[in-house]
Amino acid sequence: MRFYGLLAIFLMFTQASQAAPGDVFNSLVEQTNSSRRPEASVDQSCGEAGKKEFVRIVADAWYLWYDELAQVSPDEFDTAQAYLNALTAPLAPDGRDPGFSYLTTQAADNAQGSTGAYVGFGFRYGFDFQNRFLFSDVLQGGPAGDADLQRGDEVLAIDLGSGFETIDQLTQRQATIEEIFGGNEAGLKRGFRVRQSQGVTEVTLSKRELVTPPLATEPLLLEREGNSPVGYLNLRSFISTATGELSDAMGFFRDAGVTDLVIDFRYNGGGLVSVADTMLDLLGGLVAENEDSWRIIHNDMRSYEDFGAVFAALPNSMEPLRIAFITTGATASASELVINSLSPHVEVVLIGADTLGKAVGQYAFDQDLVSSEWASCDTRLRLIAFQIVNGEGDGGYYQGLVGSAGFTLCPAKDDLSRDFGDPAESSLNAALGWLNNGFCSANTATAKSNRQRRTAIEGPIDDSRWHLAELPDAPFGLSPWVQ
Repeated sequence: MRFYGLLAIFLMFTQASQAAPGDVFNSLVEQTNSSRRPEASVDQSCGEAGKKEFVRIVADAWYLWYDELAQVSPDEFDTAQAYLNALTAPLAPDGRDPGFSYLTTQAADNAQGSTGAYVGFGFRYGFDFQNRFLFSDVLQGGPAGDADLQRGDEVLAIDLGSGFETIDQLTQRQATIEEIFGGNEAGLKRGFRVRQSQGVTEVTLSKRELVTPPLATEPLLLEREGNSPVGYLNLRSFISTATGELSDAMGFFRDAGVTDLVIDFRYNGGGLVSVADTMLDLLGGLVAENEDSWRIIHNDMRSYEDFGAVFAALPNSMEPLRIAFITTGATASASELVINSLSPHVEVVLIGADTLGKAVGQYAFDQDLVSSEWASCDTRLRLIAFQIVNGEGDGGYYQGLVGSAGFTLCPAKDDLSRDFGDPAESSLNAALGWLNNGFCSANTATAKSNRQRRTAIEGPIDDSRWHLAELPDAPFGLSPWVQ
């Protein structure tokens, strides 16, 4: 059975296509009132009171660990998000739901899910071991990319509108992320003083609506003496526009005789299950055809909703022998699903650091579909409603694939001084060492020029300051350090 949704999974109320909103609402109320919670009056407004009631009704019926929700009154909280956080707080300490359940709007969620659209400057950032503020990824075609900013450039100071302040000054006065980078407002400007290889420069960036390119670089061939080349692929997010690029890339690798792959998931926080499923078929469809790939498991009231998928060969499927996945604490959700589902069939290793540990998924519950009285409400609740296991039933990696599931890890730094795909970059170097020697070591691989083979994949493109290390489940791979 194929499933085309999101992970954070994008699915409206299952019953909504077959029942009127009022019927869905009444059904949920009935389930709620028959559970451990006392009957409560329903506030039918689009304000915080109505949102809190909406959260309570859905959580009692669909939350994966509904019987472990905190018994708190919604009246104790000013906002529905605060109420939701309190309800799910018992599931946070062991990593089952450390902020994965959240409220958003339908418009924002839809834009991010389909194309990775958001309003921003078009860069990711982080701090290196010397505590320098560096760009870790610059999106092609975004304001930062258009200003010729690059991965590894150091931010020395930021102008919030009243003159430049150094990073140390911003830290010392405890400036917040919201203050430093502003809200999601098109046209908002910030000045950046940046040290690049050629010297220090100052640029002014203006936020605009961006579409995230799925691949951070074009797929690369890393040549090895006396052996077939290694394929390198860096996937930013499992958004719908990635499907065609993944297919083209795997076809290119197959035609080049690639059997060893490096797949870079270091900042990939998840996305569409349909894209993850396609990637699994491209990588495992030939070696494990018709075998179980992954399975979704709901709470005991929803077991009839359980489903799964099997591996299927696609026209561009390849047969990798070994895959080195570059991962960090930002690697989550659909990325972990791919790694976990491939591991029974292909030799895999993790390079870098352990993954986040998101072995669960959300459904999208829309307030306007629950009751006709909420027809004008745009609130969407992303709620943990199921766990994800591979074809052999292995899951529950809430402390990461290494910490919980025992995956092999070759530790390596995220070397911000070098670009993605550079064989000398620490993580990629360690990955190539494992592929070449069976352990992490130096290597002599070199990247083949993209310009020499671009036509081969043309076709349809169907640590922490400011809490940077604390990664809640952000929609579709947009981490808290994306601006």
